[in-house]
Amino acid sequence: MNDDSSSRIVAALQEWIAQAPPGARLPSSRALSAEHGASPVTVAQAMRRLTTLGLVETRPGVGAFVRGVRTARPADYAWQTAALGSPPAHVPRLSRTQRAASPDAIALHSGYPARDLLPERLTRAAIARAARGDTALTRAPTAGLPELQSWFATELAASAPVGTTPATARDVLILPGSQSGLSSIFRAVVGAGRPLLIESPSYWGAILAAAQCGVVLVPVPSGPDGPDPDDVDRAFEQTGARAFYAQPTYANPTGAQWSAQRGRDVLDVVRRHGAFLVEDDWAHDLAIDTDPRPVAAHDDDGHVIYLRSLTKSVSPALRVAAVVARGPARDRVLADRGAESMYVSGLLQTAALDVVTQPAWRAHLRGLRTQLRARRDLLIGALREHLPEAPLDRVPAGGLNLWVRLPDGTDVEDLARDCEARGVLVAPGGEWFPAEPSGPCLRLNYAGPEPTRFPEAVRVLAEALRARR
Repeated sequence: MNDDSSSRIVAALQEWIAQAPPGARLPSSRALSAEHGASPVTVAQAMRRLTTLGLVETRPGVGAFVRGVRTARPADYAWQTAALGSPPAHVPRLSRTQRAASPDAIALHSGYPARDLLPERLTRAAIARAARGDTALTRAPTAGLPELQSWFATELAASAPVGTTPATARDVLILPGSQSGLSSIFRAVVGAGRPLLIESPSYWGAILAAAQCGVVLVPVPSGPDGPDPDDVDRAFEQTGARAFYAQPTYANPTGAQWSAQRGRDVLDVVRRHGAFLVEDDWAHDLAIDTDPRPVAAHDDDGHVIYLRSLTKSVSPALRVAAVVARGPARDRVLADRGAESMYVSGLLQTAALDVVTQPAWRAHLRGLRTQLRARRDLLIGALREHLPEAPLDRVPAGGLNLWVRLPDGTDVEDLARDCEARGVLVAPGGEWFPAEPSGPCLRLNYAGPEPTRFPEAVRVLAEALRARR
């Protein structure tokens, strides 16, 4: 018998149960088979579904009975208010970019690329091979697998100019995603209650991690070309901060890329103040029109703490990243990582290393450039046609996002809710500012699914905006 027969039995018994008192015994399986012309297997399937629904309880060797209704007592968590006390600082809520989209919605809010932009076959094959190896059953070193450490060090050294001492494999610590690395760096290098310079706008995850660590954020304005080195110098001078968090390559959310000269100037400022630059190279593999230029490649005296993740480019399921740090800073971050997670799954590390060392990996990245460019230009074209009152400061040369400035006075949160009600998810820009937003903005992800629906999404956005105005 098929599932339709099982569903028919379930429906009939639900009607019977609705009229029966708690504890009433249901007809036997033999009786149900005869009544509904169904096999014992089909009857058993129906009984399992009724049990899952909480309508029936079975007693082995006795039979099935109507389950008594148990009134759930409302839980009282008021005691936790006194036990926890007030939070040490205002902690931002989880980003709206983390929301799950309904199947028919147009998702422009996410921070991840769509599945068809990932190296799916490479990743599946790598996971299968890793599962057959020793790392599936053994503990990985706290600092990471040596082969993966070496790969990250070699990647960074490839960008280093002649005369710069490159990082070594020992300087690399493997992380379960760069988000955990931010928390460790902020705790180990900055410290609770101390100031941290940060670009404004900047990655919401860094703002959240800093708040959780009790770090005091000091915004430094950053435009299409990055922050002004004089502003960075002034902020260090005024606050005595020991670190500056930045995304010099395809920044999230603006897409800005620092010039090589801007990177050297900011690094000079950091050196003069005896401080650290925390460089988050999250989009290293997401280049479109230019190549990444890590500032860390010019550092040979430990002033740059460098983060690079494979989560966006390989798979969100392989949360593998690395931090490159030297000297005591490296040791402090390692100690924090050991206390928090002990080590990263060797299975995930092995699979990630397998993917990025396959010859097809470079071919995938070349194809990814073409796909990202097409999606970016499609969304930009739709904005220029349907929403000219929301201009772009700059077309991003890489990354996943467009940063759209809306007309002054726009309530971005209400606009996002209006769009969601019409089936389009967008990310309000307020959560990318460590202090008050400098203006109403949206971050739109051009790497999401169904790019053919981008024009439809922008038309919905334009209609919602004009209705509010």
